[in-house]
Amino acid sequence: MRTQLTAAALFPLYMQVASDDQATKTAAAVEKQLVKAGGLVTTNVHNGQQWDAPNGWAPLQWVAVEGLNHYGKQTLAKEIGMRFLDNVQATYDREHKLVEKYVVEGNLGGGGGGEYPLQDGFGWTNGVTLKLMDMYCPKGVTCNNVNDMKKSQ
Repeated sequence: MRTQLTAAALFPLYMQVASDDQATKTAAAVEKQLVKAGGLVTTNVHNGQQWDAPNGWAPLQWVAVEGLNHYGKQTLAKEIGMRFLDNVQATYDREHKLVEKYVVEGNLGGGGGGEYPLQDGFGWTNGVTLKLMDMYCPKGVTCNNVNDMKKSQ
């Protein structure tokens, strides 16, 4: 059993099996401990492994956004989604690619750690980025970057 908070704590919200009280407590803990400049960090453990800090993974951003939205936590959900989109956009502007995982605290950009090099063009990043853009970019407005999305809302 892990005693520290991880982004996996949002799965009960995503699956809509948490009580309202559990969702409120989870949202507060996540906001305080896991929301970073570039999105949601997987854990606060810094050990050089890919599933720990400072990395954030696209599927976990989506689980957080959808789960929080299920429980009326739209402001926090949008904050996480927009921070991640901003990180993806800045990395894309700099490197001209989407990647498997992202550093979401400190020097934002492509993630690291684990037993293999960072992978380019990962499907789950592509899909989550498109879904978040669809969610936060108004219909009929061309949003070429996160600043366009913020301006049009």
